[in-house]
Amino acid sequence: MNKKKSHEKDRIFYFFIFSMKYWSICFPFWKTYRIFATRKVSKMKNLENRRSIRKYANRDISEVLLNSLLAKAERTQTMGNLQLYSVVVTRDPQMKAKLAPAHFNQPMVTTAPVVLTFCADFRRTTRWAENRNAVPGYNNFLSFINAATDALLYTQTFCNLAEEEGLGYCYLGTTVYMPQAIIETLKLPKLVMPVATITLGWPDENPPLSDRLPLRAIVHHETFRDYSPKRIDDFYQEKENLPVNQEFVQVNGKETLAQVFTDIRYTKKDNEAMSAGLLDALRRQGFLP
Repeated sequence: MNKKKSHEKDRIFYFFIFSMKYWSICFPFWKTYRIFATRKVSKMKNLENRRSIRKYANRDISEVLLNSLLAKAERTQTMGNLQLYSVVVTRDPQMKAKLAPAHFNQPMVTTAPVVLTFCADFRRTTRWAENRNAVPGYNNFLSFINAATDALLYTQTFCNLAEEEGLGYCYLGTTVYMPQAIIETLKLPKLVMPVATITLGWPDENPPLSDRLPLRAIVHHETFRDYSPKRIDDFYQEKENLPVNQEFVQVNGKETLAQVFTDIRYTKKDNEAMSAGLLDALRRQGFLP
């Protein structure tokens, strides 16, 4: 009887020792998994809760942090591994004031700690080729498209990384509206073209999320399915019924939300005039004959 109890105690003891050893080995991996899982969820939440930040706290962004984010963003996809982009960092208040008119004097251009202008850049690759007994042929529209795609991918990757660090930003689509003013202010040479700008800083506001169309509005299976009136009604019903958008229509004295965009925000006249300016800038920068 005593011998049986002794064996039971031995089994309990050895099981305890084995459990401790097993846990000591596994715990670090479990801890790492938990950290990774938490971070993964955090990243997904940042994407789901993305919003434009136009007001920033009176707090600088360190050179170390900014350079770290810019360096990490270099891992983004790129055509031929050529990295056909460059970015101009603007911190100086006087330089931000010079850039502001090209962005319709939106206040965040001058109030943000940092303004980043992302450029389609085939100049660096061209100079590299010229200095290596190679003959470049990148002064054409296709090369601009390739470089612009690279630059925009880099921009989005940077934005994702910046948001993970708690920074806020506002993407300025105005960059391609009056590019020549930006080109002259930043002294951009030929084969360098501005395609995107963001204002960057520590958020001092928490605006509501902007509305988005349902997934079925943007996804097409196998082949493109054109938009019938019925489908348009389905896609835009929720957007048009939002109180903020209904107020938007009323304030602007229009019948529909679509009219606000076509008659006030993005008019045919403005689009044609700015298209002409964009094409002229592309010619000056050497991407068009």
